Amino acid sequence: MTKHQRLDDVNRRLDDVNIHLADQSRRIDETNKRIDAIHADLLKRIDEVNHRLNRLYEVIVRRNEHTQLEQRVLHLEQDVEEIKRKIAA
Repeated sequence: MTKHQRLDDVNRRLDDVNIHLADQSRRIDETNKRIDAIHADLLKRIDEVNHRLNRLYEVIVRRNEHTQLEQRVLHLEQDVEEIKRKIAA
């Protein structure tokens, strides 16, 4: 095999490697795009869950406030009844 033939063989092999590397790079880019899309979707889902949890917290707080107000009203009603009884006596 002559020097020129060996050089041609090396050049062909380098071309093959370059083609392979370009293909791998394209595949990596496609994979990164899929990962980015999944990442964006997961962030959206997490935001939705957080929003739902915030709403649940608001409902629980309102329910707790309602219970506290209900207890205060009952206590005030009892005080009013007691005052009425004292006035009537």
